[in-house]
Amino acid sequence: MTKYFVDNDELFRHTDSVKAKAVRPTKFELAILRILWERGALSVRNIQTFLNEADPSKETGYTTALKMVQLMTSKGLLMRDESVRPQLYRARMAQEQTQRGLLQDFIERAYGGSVKSLVLHALSTRKTSLKDLKSIEDLLNRVEDQEK
Repeated sequence: MTKYFVDNDELFRHTDSVKAKAVRPTKFELAILRILWERGALSVRNIQTFLNEADPSKETGYTTALKMVQLMTSKGLLMRDESVRPQLYRARMAQEQTQRGLLQDFIERAYGGSVKSLVLHALSTRKTSLKDLKSIEDLLNRVEDQEK
């Protein structure tokens, strides 16, 4: 009689319906996510190629890229399509969703949850163009209209 050992968590780890934990991607992980957001699902080899094109001074080897996408998959940042060879990886969350989560976390940690403090500090650190100020004003007007 043959005994089969089943990893009961395997299906759970690779199911699309599993919500990604609130994970803060590292700088290198964000570089990989940016590539996938811009280009869609890619193989590890293609991810490695685009990483090297983005920053030729920091040559990324294939095994490093492979290890990173494996780690990012286990962290819930990427999803792997095993139905094709080579396997393709894509971002689990949309760029805007990831950025929103990072920003909310940053506002909580750095500004004690105060959006006002963040905005005032951001505007005081750099010269802001009139076009950008107009865009900010338009956004504030839309928010104000929604609250009426």
